[in-house]
Amino acid sequence: MKKKFTEEMKEFLQKERLEILASLEKNSEEYEETIANSIPKDFADIASYNTDRTMLEFIGEKNVKRLQQIDSALDRIHTGKYGKCIRCGKQIPDDRLKALPYALKCIECQSNDEKKKMH
Repeated sequence: MKKKFTEEMKEFLQKERLEILASLEKNSEEYEETIANSIPKDFADIASYNTDRTMLEFIGEKNVKRLQQIDSALDRIHTGKYGKCIRCGKQIPDDRLKALPYALKCIECQSNDEKKKMH
């Protein structure tokens, strides 16, 4: 894999990582504020509060998962394994990595795994 491309991906992943961490921190502050400011007066307030809390938790979970994927990709860059399919060992095309920088599998192996899950 080209060193320049790998460095570009590393910079992109590190930037994404910082943005996610900032988002998680903001969501945590909003969550705490929602809890502090919520003294439900009726069932509508309770429903609104529960919806807000659920949405913040969902956003947080999604970001945590993406953060784990980014950390894994950064680790693969560090160990020299970035861009190699974990299933077949072939090089993952640059276009796929640009679209999904933390891709673990080439398109063929990913497609095969998805087909197996459908059956």
